[in-house]
Amino acid sequence: MELLAPAGHWEAMVAAVQNGANAVYLGCGELNARRGAKNFSQEELPRAVAYCHVRGVKVYLTVNTLTSDRELPIAAELLRQASRWGVDAVIVQDWGLAALAREIVPDLPPHGSTQMTVHSLAGARRAAELGMERVVLARELSREDIRLICRSSPVPVEVFAHGALCMCWSGQCAMSALIGQRSGNRGLCAQPCRLPYRLDGGPAGHPLSLKDMSLTSHLRELRDMGVASLKLEGRMKRPEYVAVVTGIYARLLAEDRLPTAEELEQLALAFSREGFTEGYWRGETGPEMFGVRSESARAPEELFRGVKAAYEKENLRTVPVTLAAELRRDRPCRLTAWDREGRRAEAAGPAPEAARSRPLEPEDVKARLSKTGGTAFRASEVRLELEEGLALSAGAINGLRREALEQLALLRAAPPERRENGASPLPPAEPAGELAFTVSLARGEQLTKALLDLGPRVVYLPAERIEAFSLASFLNREIEFCAELPRICKDREEPALLRLLEQARERGCTSLAVQNLGQLALADRLGLPARGDFALNLFNSRSLAEAKRWGLLSAAVSLELRWEQIRDLRRPLPCEALVYGRLPLMVAENCLVSNAAGGCAAKNLQGPCAKAHSLTDRRGEVFPLLSVFGCRTEIENSRVLFLADKPELRRCGLRFARLRFTTETPEVCVRMLARYMGQNGDTAENYTRGLFYRGVE
Repeated sequence: MELLAPAGHWEAMVAAVQNGANAVYLGCGELNARRGAKNFSQEELPRAVAYCHVRGVKVYLTVNTLTSDRELPIAAELLRQASRWGVDAVIVQDWGLAALAREIVPDLPPHGSTQMTVHSLAGARRAAELGMERVVLARELSREDIRLICRSSPVPVEVFAHGALCMCWSGQCAMSALIGQRSGNRGLCAQPCRLPYRLDGGPAGHPLSLKDMSLTSHLRELRDMGVASLKLEGRMKRPEYVAVVTGIYARLLAEDRLPTAEELEQLALAFSREGFTEGYWRGETGPEMFGVRSESARAPEELFRGVKAAYEKENLRTVPVTLAAELRRDRPCRLTAWDREGRRAEAAGPAPEAARSRPLEPEDVKARLSKTGGTAFRASEVRLELEEGLALSAGAINGLRREALEQLALLRAAPPERRENGASPLPPAEPAGELAFTVSLARGEQLTKALLDLGPRVVYLPAERIEAFSLASFLNREIEFCAELPRICKDREEPALLRLLEQARERGCTSLAVQNLGQLALADRLGLPARGDFALNLFNSRSLAEAKRWGLLSAAVSLELRWEQIRDLRRPLPCEALVYGRLPLMVAENCLVSNAAGGCAAKNLQGPCAKAHSLTDRRGEVFPLLSVFGCRTEIENSRVLFLADKPELRRCGLRFARLRFTTETPEVCVRMLARYMGQNGDTAENYTRGLFYRGVE
């Protein structure tokens, strides 16, 4: 397996390379998911690529954030430069940027970031169809989930093996954005999951802070199941941390063994939160997965000093080369150097002279040619053709070696020839038309005649609760009932979801709202048209063009867009925005209520999760918890989004505006929809304007 290490800046890259990484991933500028890292400048990046390539290490550039229309030209230029400089792959989250990369730099392989929330075989297949040459799987998957995907995935699979875990599925978290205006989807997560909260008013704790993962004991199994790349997290960590973790994993892979007690201790000392967890790997969620970093924890300076002293010499990672020298009378001396991939470099020097005293000895010449210190090479073999009785200065031999190795380094660092194309024009925009309102409901009692009498165009119903909704008496209306799929559905859960969707179709649902591209296969299987929901993270005009190409009826735009950004989108299909309700902040694989209750009576929507629960933060803000498909927890915002009184709502060019009802009573649902439709109604209490005006960094 490839060992892929983090490189938050130059020294961390050196630490990773010198300690055995096969590849590094790094960011350049601000269009990456670790904007808080030092990252690389555009002057440093080509030098970094050359440094790595000379030493046989691949470089993957992270451009793995949601990208606005204004940023797409910047991203496009970065992609072009990365391709010219020989970057081996680009890691992307944004589907619009992925489509752009596919067009303008077709020879630069794209990898689907974990921010794409690929967590099923269908998702991997769809990503491959859309040009991804590798997928980075979600960290919440179990060994069985990974094995199933690896067995049939049309593209190589990359998995995280060590480092921090997010409480929310990657790519689905809006908590930092909504609370602090710092978007995790834009590389500035403020880590609200590490803060204290109280569950249902109980004692303060850290119910959202997961321990770091570590899979050192399962590397053979990962290899045998077909994982192509093993990823280490840590672009925000110190280079010494990178050195320790990369070095241990590299040795375990090279020696095909389990970690020693000393190595486990070093990993924990380098960084941990009350130890490590294998919970997701084992498919066993629960309270034992959680931990915090002690305030008294200190970096292991002695350990770090040792690894730093070693990697700073930059002689831990060298490339074996063969040197062949020819020293003959009255001919320029020659040296050929070649590596195992067959690259050859030659150097020539002065002709040797007849020795006046002590002639050259073969062993002396070989020893001098072998002195490759200060380079990326080591002489694995030295061949010599030497006529007797000759003399040549030490400086000439050294110069011969130096020139040959410099030329070989240039050959190894040379970028490949790659194509560059212009970007295709965006498809024509669709006329916005009159704004229509849609609603999504969470509970059966919210579906009432009074609500439907107001004439919402689409009613979204959660697939996992479809039995709670009585649709029969409402099917003769000109209202579309759409089954809203869960944001997360693993392969083993798909049969249960399919049964729910078949039931939804029988009850009168005529469309599906998909949350990820893998779910398009379900829509095809059921013969139902699909609408794109918010979890797709459609953030720019090119992502909307992709949604049009996927055949979606409509597309919900990202929750993180300002109204001006929505207004300025080129919309080739009807677009929808969420304009009322509690915005979903996180969807967590761990059921928070089950963790606190010591278990759940049923792995779906019964047991302790079925009651009303909440988290309270340090400021007294209360965040309702909803139990969703698969015994997962969705954390809702403490305040409802309210925009009914804002004229900008009707100036965005939207076709649909959605009211999302979660904790509301049926009466409140009716009054709020009436208010938005211009009739008498309520103004929400304790409301927020969300990101409609302020957007995100």
